[in-house]
Amino acid sequence: MSDYYIFMFIGVAMSFIGMFVQGRLKSKFKKYSAVGLSNGLTGKEIAERMLHDYGIFDVQVLPSQGYLSDHYHPTKKTVNLSPDVYSGRSVSAAAVAAHECGHAVQHATGYSMLQLRSKIVPIVQVASSIQQWVMLGAFMLANTFPQLLLIAIAVFGVTAAFALITLPVEFDASDRALVWLKNENITANTAEYDGAKDALKWAAMTYVAAALTAVVQLIYLIMRYNSRD
Repeated sequence: MSDYYIFMFIGVAMSFIGMFVQGRLKSKFKKYSAVGLSNGLTGKEIAERMLHDYGIFDVQVLPSQGYLSDHYHPTKKTVNLSPDVYSGRSVSAAAVAAHECGHAVQHATGYSMLQLRSKIVPIVQVASSIQQWVMLGAFMLANTFPQLLLIAIAVFGVTAAFALITLPVEFDASDRALVWLKNENITANTAEYDGAKDALKWAAMTYVAAALTAVVQLIYLIMRYNSRD
């Protein structure tokens, strides 16, 4: 069971990193939510304008519930914006709205990494639902059923792969957003643009932290398997 506790310690340490990044993200969005856009556009208006500029007319911009609950739904073709973003007229609202529309642009242009991520979502959902129990069984039955550790490696490998594939998807969406915000003069001055860039940087860091956690856990499992008696 000592190996299980080591694994749990790694998980807790990675959780603290994730909490730190989440804290910084919330702090940044609070800061830039207080910085108004010179043009006075809402997040909804910015999203609709960006979609139209890219010739995307079959995607709806809808309000969603919850703080930082913003997301693009590729099946329903909706850009869902949290209340502060949907109605907000701030730098953070502009950054988030444009970022989510960046995903819609990826979808419309057939961005390969987004397509790959979408294809493996069902597998990831299954892997995520069972990984805790597979891990517990692998450590409890390490001597009598070592094959369970291989199953755990496979399960965690799926979630790690998904986390790594997510990174270029998120960074690319932010890059598209920032280029459009600058080119269309939505962020009318350097301070507004730099604020949007900083906010999206910390949003991306949450995905980096998640990927780091998944990879570290996977590496530990592989090392544990290779060092078994």
